Amino acid sequence: MDLMVDLPSVIIILNIIFIILLIFFERKDPTSTWAWLLILTLIPLLGFVLYLFIGLTPNKRKLFRRKQYSDELRNISKEKKQELFVDVEKNFGPLEKSIIRLGFASETTALVGYNELDIYTNGRDKFADLFEDMKAAEDFIHANYYIIQDDKLGDKFMHLLSRKAAQGVEVRLLYDRVGCRNLSVHLINKLKDAGGEAVPFSPFILDMNYRNHRKNVIVDGQIAYMGGINIGEEYIGESDRFGDWRDTHLRVRGTNVDSLQHRFLLDWAFASGEELFTVHKYFPDNQIKGSSPMQIVSSGPDSKEQEIKSMFLKMIYEAEESISIQTPYFIPDQTILEALKSAARSGVDVKVMIPDRSDHVFVYPANNSFVGHLLEAGAKCYRYTDGFLHSKTISIDSRILSIGTTNMDMRSFKLNFEINAFIYDRKTAEKYDKIFENDIKNSIEITPEIYESRGWTMKVRESISRLLSPIL
Repeated sequence: MDLMVDLPSVIIILNIIFIILLIFFERKDPTSTWAWLLILTLIPLLGFVLYLFIGLTPNKRKLFRRKQYSDELRNISKEKKQELFVDVEKNFGPLEKSIIRLGFASETTALVGYNELDIYTNGRDKFADLFEDMKAAEDFIHANYYIIQDDKLGDKFMHLLSRKAAQGVEVRLLYDRVGCRNLSVHLINKLKDAGGEAVPFSPFILDMNYRNHRKNVIVDGQIAYMGGINIGEEYIGESDRFGDWRDTHLRVRGTNVDSLQHRFLLDWAFASGEELFTVHKYFPDNQIKGSSPMQIVSSGPDSKEQEIKSMFLKMIYEAEESISIQTPYFIPDQTILEALKSAARSGVDVKVMIPDRSDHVFVYPANNSFVGHLLEAGAKCYRYTDGFLHSKTISIDSRILSIGTTNMDMRSFKLNFEINAFIYDRKTAEKYDKIFENDIKNSIEITPEIYESRGWTMKVRESISRLLSPIL
């Protein structure tokens, strides 16, 4: 007798197994657990596939191995750290000191360095300067990107890397397997044939839930780039879908170039197995002695703490006058949401800016749902209408500013490998606040009246998206 496979029964059994794994073995927070239970129950077949690829958290031993590399690096220069602690105590006010100390506690490589900073608000200016700096490279180029598209800009970037490698410049490219799924294998092989190196951050398909969301380039140990701008035509405003692209990126010259180099080499060691921390030429004497103090703080699923989220919370709680946030994904957890509501209720001028469109079907209504809570607390919320807003920034009291890769959502806080600069410089913070105020001119304020007038379909979408928010 032929054995008949009862597919519905198999799916039900697999779903039960995953539900048991989810409840008893996966150490997720309760809100995330309930969201996955809902999906597995209501859409069993699709839910099974989704959980397999984006919900299941595989063994983290390799990730903790990377953490051990980080711990070893943290013990390299205790004397230098003590010197910088003294500098902080002497030269910063109480507000800055409290956040800087948390940065040290979160990641003790987060040394306060002094830099010259250039802020970019679009990809066109960023890539014009980046490509010129890459062309001038003499020793090495280290690049880490979440997305490199197979388009004209991606092609130009990869060909420039290959050309520099052929000239004898050391080139290392670290790319995320998920974000760079469209990256041409031909271009990767061309880089390798020219003498460069390219490795995916996660070599295994079931590790795809842990994404390296960082976007860093270090050139000759003298110049570094970091922020929200990936490589693709949409990031220079040449996408029919998104139109103009509003983003924020930094060009760094000064002490913290070494901090960004440390982070790249940690990620490179995890992905490639090659340890380069002790190679002196990757940490040359920096020629720039800037005036803008800054910390580089990173976070990821390899850590027990959510370092960048903790820094955001500290900034929100310490703010006395103003909080300005730009983010494409405003899907905060309860701690961030309550902190912002408390700040608004206590008289702090809280402003949150989100896109007027979305690159994800559930994100726009989820953003809208959380905006409603802030409006009730007295915060001001805006939808940016002059293209797509991808900027990831938070500024408080026109004194402290953070620019980086971290969205205000639970994926960035818990699952992605992220990196942010925390800048303790009134001049730079005031400059960015002026940029924010200019962006308001290209935005629509979401007043309580506008929010309450939304239709019932949006209310339904908000309810569904809010349930799914822990896993978006």
